[in-house]
Amino acid sequence: MDTFSHHTRTTIWLGLGATVLSLTLLALVVSAGQLDAQEENRREVSVSARHNGFNPAHLEVHQNDLIKVTFTAEDAPPRFNIAEYRIAKRARPGHPAVFEFRADRAGKFPYYCTLTSPAGAHEITGELVVVGH
Repeated sequence: MDTFSHHTRTTIWLGLGATVLSLTLLALVVSAGQLDAQEENRREVSVSARHNGFNPAHLEVHQNDLIKVTFTAEDAPPRFNIAEYRIAKRARPGHPAVFEFRADRAGKFPYYCTLTSPAGAHEITGELVVVGH
């Protein structure tokens, strides 16, 4: 009877060990999936400005993407503004502005320059489109 009890206890411990190992591996797989999903939600874009406009003048991203923007100036030092996201950045030739924001609201949002000099700078516009899920 002692041998049977020892064998039963060994089987139970091996079963528990296998269960714990399986649950640990499952947790690692789920965590890796979440990290991959977070990486998929990152987006890098470059926007340049000249006296005659933004390039590109249209950006499209997905809702909840984390957007990293590198904003460069090719001539005069323009500003890059998206009022709905409370973004106001300024770049100078040779000195880009790099910033991040979470595109947490779906819709169309204008981006624009608020400078009045050089002439026509305040008319530089573009559009950010955040596509909902």
